[in-house]
Order: sequence, then structure tokens, then C-alpha cells
Amino acid sequence: MLRDITRGGDAQIAASVAVIVAAGADVIVLQEVDFDAEGAALAALSRDLEAAGLSYPHRLALRPNTGWPTGVDIDGDGRSWRARDGHGYGHFNGQGGMAVLSRYPIGAVRDFSGMVWADLPGSAAPAVLPEAALPVLRLASVAAWDVAVEVPGGPLHLLALHATPPVFDGPEDRNGWRNADELRFWAMYLDGWSPAGLPFAARDFAVIGTLNVDPERGEGRPEGLRALLDHPRLQDVVPRRPGGGTETADWPEPVPGDLRVDYILPATGLAVTGAGVLWPEGEEGALSASVAALASDHRLVWIDVDWPRD
Repeated sequence: MLRDITRGGDAQIAASVAVIVAAGADVIVLQEVDFDAEGAALAALSRDLEAAGLSYPHRLALRPNTGWPTGVDIDGDGRSWRARDGHGYGHFNGQGGMAVLSRYPIGAVRDFSGMVWADLPGSAAPAVLPEAALPVLRLASVAAWDVAVEVPGGPLHLLALHATPPVFDGPEDRNGWRNADELRFWAMYLDGWSPAGLPFAARDFAVIGTLNVDPERGEGRPEGLRALLDHPRLQDVVPRRPGGGTETADWPEPVPGDLRVDYILPATGLAVTGAGVLWPEGEEGALSASVAALASDHRLVWIDVDWPRD
């Protein structure tokens, strides 16, 4: 990513900048952002955004699990060093990580990305992992963060994640079970359980990220998603694209087809005044359908919240 930005002229980078500028969010969680130790890639993206008129003085990127070797043959192919044997899929550590850009200062961050999958109460890991992987493999395939953004009247906590796709495995459904447990982690966190430190007690928050499960179609174990959609502390405002659909990913038909896999689930106490999926359907306007498609096969999901709180 850093190479593509710094050499200039990359069409996908330009399209991604156009999407982010069109959204104009105060705070945005980005997926598939390559990580480097000094934050050079995210800084370069921020410079491109500022040149396009959108400034984010505060940003966060932590080392993700993608491409981080486990030293264990996770997929059973007799090798332990390939992309599928990492804590999260990736050809190098940091490939396709997660980042936060904000107009407001970023406060305390709790990074749960290092938690071992088998340590989650009721984990499916013992049933689907090789024994050697149980003490090693992390639950989060990309990252799991509780990020406090210091907005006026705040803080607003972003419970951010990118869950593993519930596919690309075998009959044991390892990725399906892992996806469900990644989502169930956050439901348990909202219920007061915590893998370390004090339990979560914030008033204002939102679960935000790519959950990689559709409520009605496609693959995936619905119990993980339902634990969030039905959680009494969350509301699902069902953001829609201009044509009325709820899909957020543009995938080949008929399988898997367009699915809703990206979510913002705000706390029930937050007053949501608007929501949508940034999915232009024509070539007119500030952001065209072709540019949005070039940026990503996912579409940006947004909500507006009435702020500050009383």
C-alpha cells in the first residue's frame, strides 16, 4: 500500500480517497489497510486525503494478526509457514490491517487482538483446531480494538473488528466457527465479561467493522451475528443503499452474490439521525459507481449521530 501511494498514479488509491472524501466522516474505521511499524502507509494516505480537502489529524494503526506466523500447520497441508497458517490470512505481517482516522483526539485503546481463541469461554476452538494450535492461535483474524474517541461530550467507544470470512476451510467449518466466536466476543464484552482488566462500562459506543456474515443469506453461522443484532445494548438501524437494499459487498452472482457483511451497530442510547451505504448507482455526481467499485468490492457504511449528548 505504501508503495502504491508514494509512487503516485494508482487508480485504486485515488478511488479510495474519493470514497472517503465523499463520506466526509468525523471518524472512520478503515479495513484492508497495510500496517507498518512507523505508520508510514497511513500517514501517506492521510496526506492524500488532506490534499483532497479532508484532514484527519488523529489516527490509529496497531499491528494486526494478518500474516503473523503461528509456526503451526493450521490448515493441515503439511506446511506451517504459508498464508493460511498465520493468526490471520496474509502473505506478510500487516497485510490488510485496520486503522482509525479521526477529527477528534483518540484516547485510551484496549487491544484484544492477542487473545488466544481457545481462551474464550465456550470457544469452538477445541473442536476444530489441531491440538498444537490450541495454545497459540489468536481469536481475532485481523484485530479487535476498543478505541475511545474524545468527542465533545464523549468519549465515544469504537468496538472495531474485521472478522474472518466463514469460508475457505473444510468440513469442520473452522472459519465459520471462528467468525461466530469473534462476534460473540463482543456480545460477551458488552455483557460485562472481559479477557483482561475492568469490564466495559461506557455509555456511548458502537460495534463497527466487517463482520463477514449476512443475516439471511450466504455462508456463516448465524448465532454469532444474532448475538450482536439482538443484543439489548445495541440497535441495528439497517443502513440502506440508494436503491433500498441492505447489501454492503458487491460480489459475483449468483454465489456468493451481494451481501450485507459490513456493520455499524450503535448503542441503544445514541440518537441516530441518518444512515446509509455509500453505493452510487450511476456515473453522475461527486462519486460515480465505477469509482466506488474500483475502490473496493465493499461499500462504505455510515451513520449520523445527534451529538453532543446531554
